[in-house]
Amino acid sequence: MSIFSEVGPIKYEGPDSTNPLAYKVYDKDRVVLGKKLGDWLRLTVAYWHSFSSFGSDMFGGGTWNRPWSGKVTQEQAEARADAAFDFFTRLGTPYFAFHDADVIADASSLPEHIDNLKKMEDIFAKKMSQTGVKLLWGTANAFSHPRYAAGAATNPDPEVFAYAAGQVRAIMETTHRLGGENYVLWGGREGYDTLLNTDLKAELAHFGRFLNMVVEHKHKIGFKGTILIEPKPFEPTKHQYDRDTATVFGFLQKNGLEKEVKVNIEVNHATLANLDFEHEVEMAYALGIMGSLDINRGDPRSGWDTDQFPNNAQDLSVAFLPILENGGLGTGGCNFDAKLRRQSVDVNDLYIAHVAGIDTLARAVISAEAMIKDKRLADAKAARYAGWSTPFGKDIMEGKYSLADLADVALKKNLNPKPVSGKQELLESVVAQCQKIS
Repeated sequence: MSIFSEVGPIKYEGPDSTNPLAYKVYDKDRVVLGKKLGDWLRLTVAYWHSFSSFGSDMFGGGTWNRPWSGKVTQEQAEARADAAFDFFTRLGTPYFAFHDADVIADASSLPEHIDNLKKMEDIFAKKMSQTGVKLLWGTANAFSHPRYAAGAATNPDPEVFAYAAGQVRAIMETTHRLGGENYVLWGGREGYDTLLNTDLKAELAHFGRFLNMVVEHKHKIGFKGTILIEPKPFEPTKHQYDRDTATVFGFLQKNGLEKEVKVNIEVNHATLANLDFEHEVEMAYALGIMGSLDINRGDPRSGWDTDQFPNNAQDLSVAFLPILENGGLGTGGCNFDAKLRRQSVDVNDLYIAHVAGIDTLARAVISAEAMIKDKRLADAKAARYAGWSTPFGKDIMEGKYSLADLADVALKKNLNPKPVSGKQELLESVVAQCQKIS
């Protein structure tokens, strides 16, 4: 019997419920702007935090007692898969995501790693068929093993680069065969600790070549999913080359990949980059590389990746506004890259955390819908930029004026434009007013 089988199935009980193991807001069939709430969110459970970590941190060992703690055998890997799919189905989430190392028995060589992955692929295929749970994305753990201390794609040793290629090919092909909708590159150590021993130009070139190889292999095997990069500014490295969405876009442009690769944006990584999550989402849409979301939160005072479950719907609602305005996440979804606190040792804490987090997302989406229907935000933005819709504004953007021409217009007309209120406080009050859930 699965250790997670004492709870569930989790049901929607409505806003008056006080049951921590029931949804109060998340009614997956509720229609939001013509689409079901479940289809907007495409909820996903992260295999690594929920089933392959044990409550450890840099100051102490694991606090969660799981049957597969310690060295993982094939039998334990299969028991973990049983527990995971039992959890997915009871929670009612349609997707899961995983790293290769999260799901397999421990391996001492690349051939053994690939063999163990194939065994779990067969098991996953059967469980996915039985439960209807789908794979949002797969990825390679090319950061935990000591061989990756100096990175994988950016490692100074080409043999490490080649080893990483072996891992990535295997998990990409597994993701493809399992019907995964995306493949993520999470460059956990693709950066540097000090410039004193780093050839920055060379490492960026190596990183670009690796990513081009990934895209080439995608087309070779006929994978129709989206290739994603997950931005993060630092931790564990001092600086990572994929620090934020804009940086990733510049890297993609330099390597001719801006039409091939999108971003998987994480809330906590935006916090570490001193950016708002909604900034990263808006930037991704503006640059045409919006892919998927890792949902969690960080503590702005801690300075490290705490990966806590989300609990602030008002903050998230502003990020979901452009998602609703742009028709959704496409092949992406909302992956709970979040973990329990070390003191949350009860088995049902994992359910409680996900249920509360899912309700938080549902509140955010419904509030974003209210903002759109309210129209005050959209009207204020349209009014603010109305001048660019006039013949004068359009002519500027169509290149009908040189710099000198435009300067002459300003002089001839004696232009003296006055400041116009941005109405920030009013608009913030609109966001707050739209948080009421009905």
